[in-house]
Amino acid sequence: MRRRLPAIGAALAGLALAAGATTASAQEDPAQTPGFDFANGDTVATGLTIPWGLAFLPDGISGLVAERNSGDVLRIGTDADPAVLGTLEVAGGTGSFDERGLLGLAVSPTFATDGWVYAYLSTEEDNRVMRFTLDTFDPQPIVTGIPSALNHNGGRLAFGPDGKLYITTGDANDTANAQDLDSLGGKILRVNPDGSVPEDNPFAGSPVYTWGNRNVQGLSWDEDGDMYFSELGQNTWDELNFGVAGGNYGWPEVEGTGGGPEFVDPIATWTTAEASPSGAEVVDGTAYVAALRGQRLWTVPVADGEAGEPVAELVSTLGRIRTVELGPDGYLWVTTSNGNGTDKVVRYRPI
Repeated sequence: MRRRLPAIGAALAGLALAAGATTASAQEDPAQTPGFDFANGDTVATGLTIPWGLAFLPDGISGLVAERNSGDVLRIGTDADPAVLGTLEVAGGTGSFDERGLLGLAVSPTFATDGWVYAYLSTEEDNRVMRFTLDTFDPQPIVTGIPSALNHNGGRLAFGPDGKLYITTGDANDTANAQDLDSLGGKILRVNPDGSVPEDNPFAGSPVYTWGNRNVQGLSWDEDGDMYFSELGQNTWDELNFGVAGGNYGWPEVEGTGGGPEFVDPIATWTTAEASPSGAEVVDGTAYVAALRGQRLWTVPVADGEAGEPVAELVSTLGRIRTVELGPDGYLWVTTSNGNGTDKVVRYRPI
């Protein structure tokens, strides 16, 4: 059962927001390939509609979920029913093909002292990144002017091991955006927590970190600090990519492998029917990639920018899978994207 809290204090009562708390790994030995019990999921939340972003508070038990169409930010956990903490004003949700709305969420690495939560959302003018605190829900824009369209909006947010905020964007149905370094569309962006441009970015004065991307919705790092990201293709090939600062991934000149030396090739590909990849999470040498159209969770061994043979889990078990994140409990948490109030959040224990 879902409920709306009258005040943030009621939602967060009893939370011990301990400074320095970190996300636990699923295995003590990082050299081992982790495994999760995909045969026995534990449902954490139900009755949702397209829960897109998922992030965790440093109390070790609380997750935040962003509903795309409603703009609701909900607190979820194994200790209570989902509760709406607040709502952000968004554009979108006008039909089944409208992918705008409230998308990615990220919690500040220093949340225990600054309280910042970051959201990627659509307005009538653009996509933008906002930050706010849970006690006021007064969002402040830190990155604006990201191209917006009914689809190809990107939307994933994640803090990297360097403490910078990474933002994935789509080409907004204009393929020229991806090869235009003056456009924020079709890119991965890298900014400081306040939205300013880091001095060591690959293009001076620009937030652009990678370009030539069609629609990136998954982003993660391994224990060595290497970036991996998932990218939706058009009609032929979906991709898992290794992140290279300043790298051009070829869209729209190339889809999949074979773009020539000026482009960075993917390390794994799937047909669009098998994947349509959204969220991604790397845990101890395995990339877990959520598949929408493919209705499965791909597991891919990764190391040093290379990939092994992908294996599918949860095939047609949950329907469309949107997001996958490692929780502070060591469980792998996934969200579905089936719509109409049928969506849920499920976690899988490590084995």
